[in-house]
Amino acid sequence: MAEEDVELGHVDIDDTVQLLLNFDEVQDRSKHHSGSIYMVPRVYRDLSPHSFTPRVVSIGPLHHQDEHLKGFEVQKAAHMQDLLHNILRPLDSTPEEILKACVTKISGSIDKIKACYVGMKRYTDSELVKMMVMDACFILAFMFNLESDSSLGKHSLLYPHILIDMVLIENQIPFFVLQDIFECTVLKHYPTNPTTLSEIIFAVAQFFNLFERDLVMDNSSISSTHDHILGFLHKSYQNPDRDSSIPQKPVKSHSVVDLDRAGVRFSNKIDAKWPMAMELELSRFLCFPLSWSKPTLKMPVLRIHDPSELVIRNLIIYEHAAEVQACVTSYMYAMDYLIDTPEDFAKLVRSQVLVNKIGSNEEAANIINNICKGVPFADFYYEDEWKQMDDYYNAYWPKLFAELRRKYFSNPWSIIAVIAGIVLFVLTVVQTVYGVKAA
Repeated sequence: MAEEDVELGHVDIDDTVQLLLNFDEVQDRSKHHSGSIYMVPRVYRDLSPHSFTPRVVSIGPLHHQDEHLKGFEVQKAAHMQDLLHNILRPLDSTPEEILKACVTKISGSIDKIKACYVGMKRYTDSELVKMMVMDACFILAFMFNLESDSSLGKHSLLYPHILIDMVLIENQIPFFVLQDIFECTVLKHYPTNPTTLSEIIFAVAQFFNLFERDLVMDNSSISSTHDHILGFLHKSYQNPDRDSSIPQKPVKSHSVVDLDRAGVRFSNKIDAKWPMAMELELSRFLCFPLSWSKPTLKMPVLRIHDPSELVIRNLIIYEHAAEVQACVTSYMYAMDYLIDTPEDFAKLVRSQVLVNKIGSNEEAANIINNICKGVPFADFYYEDEWKQMDDYYNAYWPKLFAELRRKYFSNPWSIIAVIAGIVLFVLTVVQTVYGVKAA
C-alpha cells in the first residue's frame, strides 16, 4: 500500500501528552505512606473474595460507595452521637465544639491521608474529612461500647462481623487519624485517664488472636506508630529479634506424617518471646534408634476457626504492601510445608499444636495449603530448624525406620500382613526344628 493511501487523522501532540500525564488513576507513588491501604489485586482476591470485602460496615473511602454497606451509615452516625453525648459526659465543650476541633485537626492532614490510599475514587476534601471523622468516631464509640457491655456493641448480633470488617486491608483509615480523633475527644476531656488508644484497639487484636497463647502488648507497641488497625494486629506477631528481611530460597521439607515415621515428635511450645516461634529440640543420642532419642519440633498452638483464613490472608497482603516483617507469610509457608494431607493435619491435632474449630480436617488442611498460593516466597524464619530436620530425616536410622513404617505399617492391613508373615515364619522355624530333632 502506497504511503499516500494511508489517511492519518489530526493528532494534537501536546494535548495527548498532557492527557497521559494527567491520567486520573495515576498518583504520585513517592507520596504514598509506607502502610498503603489499597484494593487487593484480583489475582489474590479471586482465591478468596470473602476475605477482603466488608459485609456490614465501610471504613474509609475504598468501599464507601458499596450499595450493600450504605444502610449501616445511619448506625455509624448513631455511634458518633453516642460518643459525643454519652461516652464523653460530663463535658465543658458542646458536641458542636468537639466536632469542630476534630474537623479542623483532620483538615490539616488531608494530603497525608490521601497519600495513604492507592486507587481511591475522587472525593472532595470536605467529603473525605467528613468520612474520616465519622469513621474514627464510630470506631472509638464501638470499642467503648464493647468494654461497657452497651446494647450498641457487645449484645448486638452484628458485633463480631463489625470487628471482622475492621481488620480488612481495604477497610482501613490511617492510625494517625484515629489518634487525632482520640486526642480531640477522649484524651482532651479525660486527661487524667491513663487509657491509651493502643490499649483500646488491643481488644481487636485479642479477638483475632490466631494462637492459644494470649498476645502481649509491651511498652514499645504502645508508644510506636502504626499504619492502621490491621498494622497494629500485625505488630503483635512480629519477631523482636529479627531486624530485616533477607530473601532466601525455599528449603527442603518433609510432611508431618513422613517426619513422624522418621521419629520426629511434635509438641506445643510454651515459653517464647515470639508468638510464632518454632524450635527443634535435638537429642544428644540421635545415633540410637530408640524412642527417647527422637527430636521434637516445638510449635505454638494455632487455632483454625471461622475468621482465621480471613485474618491470615489480610495480614499476608499487608506484609507485601508495606515495609514490614513477612513473619506471617513465613509461618504459613512452614505450616504448608508440614501439612500435605488431612492425615498430616490430624497428626498435629493429636499432638495438641493445632486446634480445629471449623469442621473436618480436610477442610482445615485445604485452607492451610491454599493460603500462600501465588504469594511470593520471602524471608523464611525457620531455615535452621528445617535444615536440622532434613539432616535428621536423611540420617541412616530415621530414614530406614521411615521406609519400613511407610511400607509395612502405613495401614492396619499392612500391619496384619506383617504380623501374619512373622507368625508364619516362626511356625515354619519351629516345625523345621522339631522335624530335624525327630529325624
